[in-house]
Amino acid sequence: MSTIEIRQVTNRKELKQFVQFYYDLYRGNDCAVPYLFREEMNTLRSDKNPSFECCEAAYFMAFRDGKMVGRVAAIINRRANERWNCHQVRFGWFDFIDDISVSTALLQAVEEWGRSRGMTEIAGPLGFIDTDREGMLVEGFDQLSTMYVNYNYAYYPQHMERMQGFKKDNDYVEMKVKVPEVVPEKFAKITEMVRNRYGLHVHKFTRRELIDQGYGRQLFNLLNATYQNLYGFSQLSDRQINKLVNDYIKIADLNLITGIMDGEKLIGFGITFPSFSHAMQKTRDGRFLPFGWWHMLRVLKWHKTPIVDLLLIGVLPEYRAKGANALIFDDLIRWFQRYHFQWAVTGPQMESNEGVLSQWQYLEAIQHRRHRCYRKPL
Repeated sequence: MSTIEIRQVTNRKELKQFVQFYYDLYRGNDCAVPYLFREEMNTLRSDKNPSFECCEAAYFMAFRDGKMVGRVAAIINRRANERWNCHQVRFGWFDFIDDISVSTALLQAVEEWGRSRGMTEIAGPLGFIDTDREGMLVEGFDQLSTMYVNYNYAYYPQHMERMQGFKKDNDYVEMKVKVPEVVPEKFAKITEMVRNRYGLHVHKFTRRELIDQGYGRQLFNLLNATYQNLYGFSQLSDRQINKLVNDYIKIADLNLITGIMDGEKLIGFGITFPSFSHAMQKTRDGRFLPFGWWHMLRVLKWHKTPIVDLLLIGVLPEYRAKGANALIFDDLIRWFQRYHFQWAVTGPQMESNEGVLSQWQYLEAIQHRRHRCYRKPL
């Protein structure tokens, strides 16, 4: 077997090659969903991604006989390391052919890069921040993926299990939920009680409120407060929040965003999008041209998809016991019904988060995917 050569990305042309590898590796896979090529490039560029205000990164490619056979990103999030009192290098964008020598060489490159910067452990797959894709798929290889999570072949976790020192650090589970024909009685009763007893109410935002009046930023400030104790989370800065508002809120269908108010105070939110999975599979490697824009527009404007993605849901801790979550589901389910969505797919939820997972008991829901983060001391 010929030697594996590891090369670090040093210029824009090589970064494009780094990004392109995923599309080449998964072309023709019915469950993999291409990511937006331009978004991938901008996330990995230090001059485009505000996360580099607290992060540094390096990207490595593996070659055999001149052919690219794998890639990986090495990331240090200093803000997260301070929050969790650790010296951790993250690995992400980890893709490779089914050859243990390739996957091993890539992670060794991350380890060496991390050690040279004083890191004492490696963990991943993780992105720069919590809104990036996290975890390696370990269950649900036959399920259609989404733009917002990692998809990988079944041999990936098999490689991790064979590598010395890597252990499970955290698991996320994702649910596939049947959109009910009527709002479940439990949600309806709790919603009525919450409105009458606590005076909480649903608020549907205007574009002006979200963009010009600062409610979009308030949503992500609330995310900082509600997600602060979740695995690997680091607080979003003003620049990071502004980018999220520009990337998502400006194009969102506002009927699919729900705010929960206590008087004039925002105390909870739900952000959902119609699924772009099938539309993205019709693009040319995650690019809008020549015809990818049309498939994306059909979903964004006319909801030509049976699936809705539940991206982010957050409620301030002191309001969770009051049943504020029920208000979010009561409102969103009614909109899902109007748009004729058949299924709702959740984002990753920590398997240990019993409070979040318990809310699906009132709906027809199945766990259909599981992602895992691994950790190893250096």
